Amino acid sequence: MASNLQTQGLAIVIMGVSGSGKSTVCEMLAKSLGCNFIEADDYHSQANKEKMSRAIPLNDEDRVPWLEALSGAIRKYMMNGETLTLTCSALQNKYREILRSADPNYKPGNYTTCRVKFVCLVAPAEVIAERIKIRSNDGKHFMPATLLQSQLDLLQINEDEQINKIDATLKLQSIVDSILLLIKGLELQQ
Repeated sequence: MASNLQTQGLAIVIMGVSGSGKSTVCEMLAKSLGCNFIEADDYHSQANKEKMSRAIPLNDEDRVPWLEALSGAIRKYMMNGETLTLTCSALQNKYREILRSADPNYKPGNYTTCRVKFVCLVAPAEVIAERIKIRSNDGKHFMPATLLQSQLDLLQINEDEQINKIDATLKLQSIVDSILLLIKGLELQQ
């Protein structure tokens, strides 16, 4: 990473619906960058996890404390000038705004200069549903495939946010390489 990014701190949020591959991509990206990795699911309360495991979608009352905890974690790294990657569904702008607030210099709506950047993994619903079923059957995740549609319904990306979308059906290395190119573009803008 360029020293300027390290001095200011940078958070790369790998976002998208459950089953899009956020954790796998984010962990590999962190290894490629030699930086910290945060798994947002680790910040969910036990009550949130239990609710989702019972196929009950989270509401804003459930999500806001979780997002605020993530924002606090991001801020700690950024204030130390560190780069990190993290997973987070971040399905709506209002949720992403909570995460962007981790950047002490962020002015709402000024997405270009914000040091919390988002990359959205996208894939056909059938592909994602199959992934969720597999990991639910393996006991690797608490969210069932029945909640996928509620997440797809919530997913909202405004063009002015300049969020890059990457095809989550590509080979893992291709996805990570694409994100690394995006980060390199950030370095050149500094």
